[in-house]
Amino acid sequence: MAGRGCGCSCGPGHLNEDNARFLLLAALIVLYLLGGAAVFSALELAHERQAKQRWEERLANFSRRHNLSREELRGFLRHYEEATEAGIRVDSARPRWDFTGAFYFVGTVVSTIGFGMTTPATVGGKIFLIFYGLIGCASTILFFNLFLERLITVIAYVMKSCHQRRLRRRGALSRESLRPPGRCEGDSSAGWKPSVYYVMLILCLASLLISCCASAMYTSIEGWSYFDSLYFCFVAFSTIGFGDLVSSQNAQYDSQGLYRFANFMFILMGVCCIYSLFNVISILIKQSVNWILRKMDGGCCRRCQRRFLRSRRNVVMPGNIQDRGNLSIDTDGVMDSDTDGRRLSGEMISMKDFLAANKISLAILQKQLSETANGCPPQASAPSRDNEFSGGVGAFAIMNNRLAETSGDR
Repeated sequence: MAGRGCGCSCGPGHLNEDNARFLLLAALIVLYLLGGAAVFSALELAHERQAKQRWEERLANFSRRHNLSREELRGFLRHYEEATEAGIRVDSARPRWDFTGAFYFVGTVVSTIGFGMTTPATVGGKIFLIFYGLIGCASTILFFNLFLERLITVIAYVMKSCHQRRLRRRGALSRESLRPPGRCEGDSSAGWKPSVYYVMLILCLASLLISCCASAMYTSIEGWSYFDSLYFCFVAFSTIGFGDLVSSQNAQYDSQGLYRFANFMFILMGVCCIYSLFNVISILIKQSVNWILRKMDGGCCRRCQRRFLRSRRNVVMPGNIQDRGNLSIDTDGVMDSDTDGRRLSGEMISMKDFLAANKISLAILQKQLSETANGCPPQASAPSRDNEFSGGVGAFAIMNNRLAETSGDR
């Protein structure tokens, strides 16, 4: 893959794999934004012009009918816009800043939904929002990550139980070989992990079920159409929060307490499920980016690397292992080293290379003995550079090695 240190200049420059993936993803996002802007402009621009034309006609007719100048009328409308920003509506609406309204507001703040229908108007409120949102948003993101960790664990446990039951039904897995989680297993399901595709399907179904149930409630109580209710669910659950449709804003509802509690629970569960779904979809996007990089590479780096190794095969350079090898106990081997080539050619190696190679072998042997003494058989792990999901922060770190597509030993 691009930039893995083969020294060729025919790939995507001298970038390493992570930087190449980052730049390619940034370019794809820019193209995605340009395409989205073109589509929305084609769909919405004509409607905006028609609405503006209708408004100008109504404004002119009202001005002539009531003998008002345009300037006076526009000044009055500006006062109405200020009242609207303060939460005052023509129809009866609940107070924005009583305790329940303020609780709804802080919920939209810490969840990063930010509908925008309620905003602080005082200087003290704006200053307090900065510090309150800083801690609240960070805490909520931590809660979403912990929810994702437990959700992936539960899904993996259920799917592994179904997998073991299917193997037991086929006779490939005996009841005696099934051991409690946490103990070393020698059966065929020991290294099994759920596929990201199945996890994505489960999260899609869960998000769709929550959205459909919430939409049925909003249609009957808020008076929206079912499509508008589904639209509101996605905008709210994905924390986009346009604010064109906002639930629980009327002054009175039938079963008002029950409705507000159900509204809170639906938004909480929907945000958690959509957040988890977005992070699982990001794995598929990363796989697609890696596939594009491999296609761009085209095997050129491997050919250049073989030519490079053949050109250096008969050259004795003391200390090659320290300078070129990537020594790692976790990878159980030495990567990108000339030592193996010199051994195959029958050429002598330096004493420094010999001691370094035996030092690594001794460390690997100690690791294997320690694993055997602890009752777990040694498992050969893939090199860290072959695991395209190793490391990471946030949701990537949580899902690392929990799904089949993020495991180095798949």
